[in-house]
Amino acid sequence: MNVIIRRRIAARKRRLAKRLDKHNFPQDGSRPMLGGSGVRYDLAGRASGTAYGGLGLIRQLVRRLGLAEAIDARLHLFKVHLPYHESDHVLNLAYNGLCAGTCLEDLELRRQDEAYLNLLDAERIPDPTTAGDFCRRFRRDHLRALQAAYDEARQQVWAEQPAAFFAEARIEADGTLVATDAECKAGIDYCAHKKAWGYHPLLVTLANTGEVLRLLNRSGNRPSHEGAAPLLDESIALCRGAGFRKILLRGDTDFSQTAHLDRWHEQGDVQFVFGYDAAANLLTLADDLPKTAWKRLNRSPKYAVRTRPRSKPTPIKQPLVEAHGFRDVRLVDEWVAEFDYRPRACRQAYRLVVVRKNLRVSEPKQERLFDDYSYFFYITNDRRSAPEQIVFSANDRCQQENVIAQLAALRALHAPVNDLLSNEAYMLMTALAWNLKAWLALSLEEPASKAEPPALSKQQLLGMEFRTFVNYFLRLPAQVIRTGRRIVVRLLGYNPWQPVFFRLAAKFSRPRRC
Repeated sequence: MNVIIRRRIAARKRRLAKRLDKHNFPQDGSRPMLGGSGVRYDLAGRASGTAYGGLGLIRQLVRRLGLAEAIDARLHLFKVHLPYHESDHVLNLAYNGLCAGTCLEDLELRRQDEAYLNLLDAERIPDPTTAGDFCRRFRRDHLRALQAAYDEARQQVWAEQPAAFFAEARIEADGTLVATDAECKAGIDYCAHKKAWGYHPLLVTLANTGEVLRLLNRSGNRPSHEGAAPLLDESIALCRGAGFRKILLRGDTDFSQTAHLDRWHEQGDVQFVFGYDAAANLLTLADDLPKTAWKRLNRSPKYAVRTRPRSKPTPIKQPLVEAHGFRDVRLVDEWVAEFDYRPRACRQAYRLVVVRKNLRVSEPKQERLFDDYSYFFYITNDRRSAPEQIVFSANDRCQQENVIAQLAALRALHAPVNDLLSNEAYMLMTALAWNLKAWLALSLEEPASKAEPPALSKQQLLGMEFRTFVNYFLRLPAQVIRTGRRIVVRLLGYNPWQPVFFRLAAKFSRPRRC
C-alpha cells in the first residue's frame, strides 16, 4: 500500500470519526439529524461506476492462481469456443454469488452493468439461459475435472502457509437438504426426516479454513453417509499430498462407517472421531460402568466478559413454560467415561467415549418431577487425548453447520436446473465463491503493520460470515476506468477493512515467487 492511499484512508477515517462523534450535533436540538435538502439527479457521461468494485481484488486472486487456465486445461465441454470458454461460465456463476446474486436470472443484472464488464475486462458474459445450458452439459467425469482444477489452485494457496498450518487437517462430512417445490426435476425424492422434497447433497469441508473440499449431490431420500467414504479418501489424499502431517476425520452418528475404520486406522497418519449410535448394548455397557470410571465434564464458558458483568434481565420464557404446563427438561451436569469396543465390521477394538447428561424433567400437567439420563457415544482411534478433549473435538464439528448455513446464504445450495448432475454442477461452481473468500483470507500475510488494528487479522477474515465479507470486500462503490493497458478501479467509500484490502491488492499485483 503506497503512501498516498495510506494517507487517504487515514483522512477518511478521521472525517468519519468526527461526524460520528457523540458531541457533534446541534446542542439546542433545533433540527433533526436527517436533513431535508433537495436532491437533484444527473447521468454521468463517459464515467461509469459499479456497486461491486471489490470484485477486482477477487479477479486478481484468480489470475494469480491461474484458476481460469486450470479450468480450461482440465474441463472440456465445448468443441468450439464461440465466444465463451469453460472458465468464463464457471467464474461467471462464482462472481454472481460474490455480488449477492441469488439465482441464474441475476446474471442479467451483471450483463447490464457496463462498469462490471469493464472491471472483468469482458465484452460480454453469459446470460441466464446460456448458463443453465452449460450446467446441463456436465457428466460425472466433467465434475471430477472441475474439482481437480480447484485442487490445483487451493494447493498453491496452501503452499504459502507457515509450517504450523500443516500440523493437522480436520476434515468433516455432513449432508443437508436442498428443498424444492418443482415437480419435474430429475433425481428429487421425498425426505421423510425433513418432510420435504428435494436433493440431499453431501459436503466434505476442511475445518481449518472452512473450504469445501468435495460436494456430491444425491437424491432427497438417501442416507447421510452414502458416498462419504470415497470423498473422504479423496480429501485425505489431497491433504496428505499438500503436506499435512496428521489428518482428523469427524462426523456425526451417520458417518461412523465401521467398514472403513480399520483401513483408515492402518494408514498411520489418520485419526477419526465419529458419533456413534446409542444402541441398546452400548447403553447397557455404559450403565454397568463403575462410578469410579465417570469424571465430571466441565465446559469452558462460551465467552469472557471484557467489561463489567451486566445484571441478568428478567426471564420471560421460563414463566410462560410453567404457565402453559409444558414439559421442561433442564441439564443438571455432564459426566464422561470411556471403554474399548469392537464394532461388528471391525477387526480390532477402538476407544468409545461416552457422555452422560443428567437431566431434570418437569411435567407440570402430570405433576411429576424426575431425573433422567441421556447418553452420547463417540468412537475414535485417538489413544492419547483425554476423554474431555475427544468430546470437545467432536462438538467442534458443529462449526460445519455454520459453513453449510453460509453456503445456503450464498445460494450455492440451490437447485435451479433440471436434473441431479446439472444441479450438482451449479452447486460446485457457485460454492467456488465461498472457497475464493477462504483463499483470499489465506493470502493475507501476517503480521500486519503496527498501525493496523489487531482485529484486522487473517483469522478474523477467515471466520467472517459471507454477508459481512461481501459488505466489506465486494460491495464497494467504485469508478471503473478502462484504458488501453490497464483497468483502474477508484474506490469511492471507506470501511475499516480497507487497509487489508489494499495490502492484498498490492500483494496480488506483484509476481508470484517460485
